[in-house]
Amino acid sequence: MKLLKKMILILVIVAVALTAATFLFMQQAVFGKHPSGTRKERVEKSPQYKDGQFQNIEETPMLAEGVSYVGMTWDFFFKDGARQPTDTLPSVKTDLKSLPDKPTLIWFGHSSYLIHLDGKNILVDPVFSKSPSPVQSIGSPNFPGTNVYKPEDFPPLDAIIISHDHYDHLDYHSITQLKSITRDFYVPLGVGEHLELWGVDPASIHEMDWWESTKILDGMELVSTPARHFSGRGFVRNKTLWSSYVLISKHHRLFIGGDSGYDASFKKIGDKYGPFDLVILETGQYDKQWPNVHMMPEQSVQASIDLKGKVYMPVHWGKFKLALHPWNDPIERASIEAGAKHVTITTPVIGEPVLIDSTQTTSPWWKQYH
Repeated sequence: MKLLKKMILILVIVAVALTAATFLFMQQAVFGKHPSGTRKERVEKSPQYKDGQFQNIEETPMLAEGVSYVGMTWDFFFKDGARQPTDTLPSVKTDLKSLPDKPTLIWFGHSSYLIHLDGKNILVDPVFSKSPSPVQSIGSPNFPGTNVYKPEDFPPLDAIIISHDHYDHLDYHSITQLKSITRDFYVPLGVGEHLELWGVDPASIHEMDWWESTKILDGMELVSTPARHFSGRGFVRNKTLWSSYVLISKHHRLFIGGDSGYDASFKKIGDKYGPFDLVILETGQYDKQWPNVHMMPEQSVQASIDLKGKVYMPVHWGKFKLALHPWNDPIERASIEAGAKHVTITTPVIGEPVLIDSTQTTSPWWKQYH
């Protein structure tokens, strides 16, 4: 009996120690912070915030019926399937501080890209760390050859736009290095709490709810629009909002997609704000086990049609291993579907300038790499 009591006591002590260690570990700045104070009050007044968390417009189960988190985790760590290239992928090292005075977009892999429009520099979802993880040594590292740009390569930024607070879109290390050269940050509701914790000037943080619009620069309007996704940097989800955006300048309209499963919102946005000169849509990190929070490539092509996009650019691929599909499956399937649906697609390598008003880059460069 004494031995049993001693074992129970030891187990209790170990459990308490592990709980305390986990709590202390989660206090690191990289995990961010949940909205508080007046920011929390605004969050709770949002029409999207119900039952203590943000909700999607359509019912959105995280996993398909019959799928378990245990099975999904097993697949992620123990199934390969050419999820990562063995070759070093190509890139172009463009001088970002001397861009031509033309509407230009430069993709840095995954969902990070620079929009150079009307002489202004707008950076979307910058992630320039080794991996999109709170612990760099155990995250999914960059594919070979894809981490060729660093924060020091950038000119002064007029704005950084963040779609949501997942690590592959909101990177602590990149934000802390870019904040000193960035004039303003535009983020979904609640995400400003992370930025303020990381030393970003609160006066430069602008938080937006769906369908809110604001003048961001001379002659430019930014509209926060719905997406079908989720948020969270720790154990608790959906305390901050996720968004797509419409960027309107004097002569151009761009759709900034963020992450989203397919739903009726794309057509609604297209009807209200389209046509778009360029639609930038997630096309990667999908799986039949989580079909509601990311689009299959064929759905991304359809979303570009719903949005009335003149040119479709697939992103959210080509840099990180965050799903179970082969690394080049997104762009291969998207290109085939775009051809079948007569959708103009642009497929640049990392760092290659895409001139928004010119003939688009459509070379199937990925076919040369394994």
